[in-house]
Amino acid sequence: MMRDMDRNTRLNKFEKRRKTTKSITILLIAGAVLIVVLLAFWIFGGGNDDSDTTSEEPMEESSEIIINDDSKSNDDSNNNTEENEEATEDEAESTTPDEEEDTKANNEEVETEPAEPSDDNVEEAFTGDWEPVGTVQTGPHTTTYNEGTADRAELKKASSVATGIAENDMIEWWYENGGEQKVIATVSDNAQTATYRVFLSWIDGEGWQPTKVEKLIVNDRKSN
Repeated sequence: MMRDMDRNTRLNKFEKRRKTTKSITILLIAGAVLIVVLLAFWIFGGGNDDSDTTSEEPMEESSEIIINDDSKSNDDSNNNTEENEEATEDEAESTTPDEEEDTKANNEEVETEPAEPSDDNVEEAFTGDWEPVGTVQTGPHTTTYNEGTADRAELKKASSVATGIAENDMIEWWYENGGEQKVIATVSDNAQTATYRVFLSWIDGEGWQPTKVEKLIVNDRKSN
């Protein structure tokens, strides 16, 4: 009887131990599976998230670059245009003084010859081989006498070259049509001690060129 009881007790202990071992094994397996699942989710799932983020970021970045390139292209185009204009202005500013000095020097050395007066109001008349004074105008030329125009400024400069009156000491009394692409200007110094009639011709791309000067006895345009 006692042997049966001991045997049963041992069997119960063994059974309990077997169940405990089985439970621990199941838990370990479940834990291992769970760890594997978590690792797989972290590796593959996280990788997909990074991949998606990476694939989206270049698209957003690319789109932004395209926009920036378009605006930058426009800005560059505008900047290039402005730079070209500034370069042209700078070039004009850098070359014009030299050209003006050369023209002025050459015109100061011009030898004049007596010419036939156009009327009885002429004290003396003379011609000379003056150079054109240069121009900022391009394309087909149409003469205009309006103050503030390039023609008006260049006519004044040409009259100054031919008469020797400084532009800032000159009164422009009259401009009239002297023929096709020709102008006759009447000018004097501010003190009105000398009045001149200047004959000018337009040379394409080179500007107004004085061809003849008459010193007047009386300023016949003063009353006009």
